[in-house]
Amino acid sequence: MTKHKIINGQIFQEEGFFSPGIVYICQDRIVSEEEYLAAPGEEAVTDADNGYVIPGLTDIHFHGCMGSDCCDGTQDAFRTIAQYELRQGVTSITPATMTMSEEVLSEICRAANNFSCTDGADFCGLYMEGPFISMEKKGAQNGAYIHPADTDMLRRLQEISGGKILTVVIAPETEGALEFIQENSGSINISLAHTTADYDTAKKALSLGASQLTHMYNAMPSFSHRAPGPIGAAAENERCMAELICDGIHVHPSVVRASLKLFGDDRIIFISDSMRAAGMEDGEYDLGGQTVTVNGNLAVLKDGTIAGSVTNLMDCMRTAVQEMDIPLTSAVKCAAVNPVKAIGLWKDYGSLTPGKIANIAILNQSLTLEQVIHRGTSIL
Repeated sequence: MTKHKIINGQIFQEEGFFSPGIVYICQDRIVSEEEYLAAPGEEAVTDADNGYVIPGLTDIHFHGCMGSDCCDGTQDAFRTIAQYELRQGVTSITPATMTMSEEVLSEICRAANNFSCTDGADFCGLYMEGPFISMEKKGAQNGAYIHPADTDMLRRLQEISGGKILTVVIAPETEGALEFIQENSGSINISLAHTTADYDTAKKALSLGASQLTHMYNAMPSFSHRAPGPIGAAAENERCMAELICDGIHVHPSVVRASLKLFGDDRIIFISDSMRAAGMEDGEYDLGGQTVTVNGNLAVLKDGTIAGSVTNLMDCMRTAVQEMDIPLTSAVKCAAVNPVKAIGLWKDYGSLTPGKIANIAILNQSLTLEQVIHRGTSIL
């Protein structure tokens, strides 16, 4: 039996704080000290050197990296994405589609069915961003493929994917959207997105079972004192989580801090929303069939619309702590714990509790990634 323990680390506890300790691993699972000592086999030891030992991060909303995109619709693209993400300490992923034709979405779902990658991040499923969105707030989505909410379409795609679609986004003010939420919220995570919805409409959607906001503040009405919109409705609903892109481009640091106060660190989900240019040089890239120009951390369409990010989730978490003054404990919750809870995978992921899959990242005191352990095996 493969045995591995991590010593001299500041261990992130499930209750949300760090304390000195040891993490014990047998095969691909975290175990108790008693189970570890009773297990046969030689042990491997990793010295964390007083670094931070945290659950591997989970990015539930991003499009691609290293020149590949979810919408390429191939297992080769998924493999490239999964391998890159794992090297960044992002150990589980649900890549996102774009607003495309049902034919293209079907190809993506077909590629996702039964896909796995032993040397990449755990491929947990898909995040379906579009086509059930608002034309007025389409952002970088292709308006030619926007489609009214359609339960039959979702079911066709879900069948092709083998049940891999975990999240679907919807603009609740659009035709058939509220009925769609009521019909499907019991079987899938529904996130409000690319929407012009006012407070009352968003509140109704949440009462019917929607439970998330997609990249909060982006592609939705602003939160104001007379028109609180979907952000105000979400803040009041204790079941609702809200995504934030902490790349330093999409949301101002002050707003990130205010959001953590408004929602609490149990309800904010850090996402990268990265596109295929993540990990690549500046230049022109494709996003959902549209040309995007990348310069540093900024990616824009020809009309200047911000189009996704080029920053991976680990860098987003690091930016939140080092440039936005978010406590590390809160940042870890937002990047490793809350995403897992949102998509219903808490049983296996998101903490260093015995019984969980041994997906672990070790950071030094400067938050530089020193080691990644994937399913019990060190990869860095």
